[in-house]
Amino acid sequence: MNLPRLAQAVVLVAAIALPLRAQSSRGGAPRLGTISFPATGLPAAQRDFLTGVLYLHSFEYESAAQAFVRAQRIDPAFVMAYWGEAMTRTHPVWNQQDIASAKAALERLAAGAAARAARAATPRERDYLAAVEALYGAGSKERRDTLYAEAMERVVRAYPEDAEAKAFYSLALLGLNQGVRDTVTYLRAAPYADTVFRANRDHPGAAHYLIHAYDDPIHAGLGLEAARAYSRIAPDAAHAQHMTTHIFLALGMWDEVVSQNTIAFDLSEGKSWHYGSWLAYGLIQQGRYDAARIQIERMRANLTASSPRPQYAVMGDMRAHYLLHVEEWRGAIYERRPSASQTTISGQVTDLFTAGAIAYRRRNASAVSAAAGEIARLIEAMRVDFGEHDANTVVARIMARTLGGMFLFLGGNQEPAIRALREAAALSDALPMEFGPPAIVEPPREVLGTMLLEIEPALAKVEFEKALAQAPGRSRALIGLVRASVAIGDKASARKGIDQLVANWRQADHQVRDAIGPLRRLVDRM
Repeated sequence: MNLPRLAQAVVLVAAIALPLRAQSSRGGAPRLGTISFPATGLPAAQRDFLTGVLYLHSFEYESAAQAFVRAQRIDPAFVMAYWGEAMTRTHPVWNQQDIASAKAALERLAAGAAARAARAATPRERDYLAAVEALYGAGSKERRDTLYAEAMERVVRAYPEDAEAKAFYSLALLGLNQGVRDTVTYLRAAPYADTVFRANRDHPGAAHYLIHAYDDPIHAGLGLEAARAYSRIAPDAAHAQHMTTHIFLALGMWDEVVSQNTIAFDLSEGKSWHYGSWLAYGLIQQGRYDAARIQIERMRANLTASSPRPQYAVMGDMRAHYLLHVEEWRGAIYERRPSASQTTISGQVTDLFTAGAIAYRRRNASAVSAAAGEIARLIEAMRVDFGEHDANTVVARIMARTLGGMFLFLGGNQEPAIRALREAAALSDALPMEFGPPAIVEPPREVLGTMLLEIEPALAKVEFEKALAQAPGRSRALIGLVRASVAIGDKASARKGIDQLVANWRQADHQVRDAIGPLRRLVDRM
């Protein structure tokens, strides 16, 4: 499974939350969707308040905060504008909270929860305030998130016609995960968002939260309608355009992954590492390697000597995906390895794994062993820093185990090599289901399938099918599936796989399309 690198999350989401351009690309007010959220305040402040809530639903947190502050300046007694500003300081899906800034916003309304509650004009507004007071009250983050979700559930029950209560309760449930995806709770959130979406097809939060609830390969089909709608609902919110691709990527819809991340990356004025890395991965899956190389170099140009380590780690991920798909082991991308002093420890692991995987393809057993040994050394440090069961540590163990299997295979020890890869695959399968480009840049089931092609292609086909269940439409897995299917004479499977690969590579570089010609002719002759 894919698991995002937690050490990179803070920088990546900070890039996502860059303030948007003040106006729509067409001029005028930004197009962010439509909601109804009655709140007591001067009419002149209502527009900024609603704009803040719309930005909030699309996780454009800094733009939302700016809108709420504008509303406060127009009407200093506008209670819900302070609630809104405080809400911009919690990022539930990203497992982030800035309690100090949130409390500072609330303190500007009045000193103390009781005094703030007294300022609320209606019982409903008091209930919203009570919920945010719980969110930023006493206790651990996990406890406060739980109390907030329970408070929002009470708001939903007290005001069953309040669509915003349902939307924010859905998001509160998504935020209970504490950084580790909880599919059961995510599916609890979905019906609340869906109820709002069915009543208002232009509601940004409803579409957004449905996507989050369903953005894994098993459930992604349930979120496709919301994904297609969200890009239309909020065309001027960069995160909205990117967010649709959580569903598109999980379904292997590479044309959509590329088109929407291109829009999102441009809306961020080329500053979002998150959108840019997803764009590069989508281009690679399309076989548009020249465009992927240009995108990677464009993002490299944003790096400076003072750039945060997680940005270098993302660059390393893009480099790894490019090299292991394109197999272009010369030139600028190959030669510019991130140094240990620049990147995160997880970034170092990915770089070493990439070097080892390339060495395996070159049949250089000693280089594979050296890379595995360096990763083993880093794992010991990760156990101290993160813990044995931390996701970063587990991912590193999977990569080390995979390289160990590669080394054994090159030495002719096929049975223990396959056993090592099965162990790596089992560890990977046990990770929480997630979204996005694979953190394990060459998934162990793909490596295992490639090994088995040389020994028992029927078993290789099974492994490639499992790999595609976890990463639908991934081009390298499709190539493996077609080869295995041809080897065992399974014409239906071979035809299905080659047709999907051809669809992936509809816009591919001409040399990429030419490369699958022989494989396609083999399928045609079956």
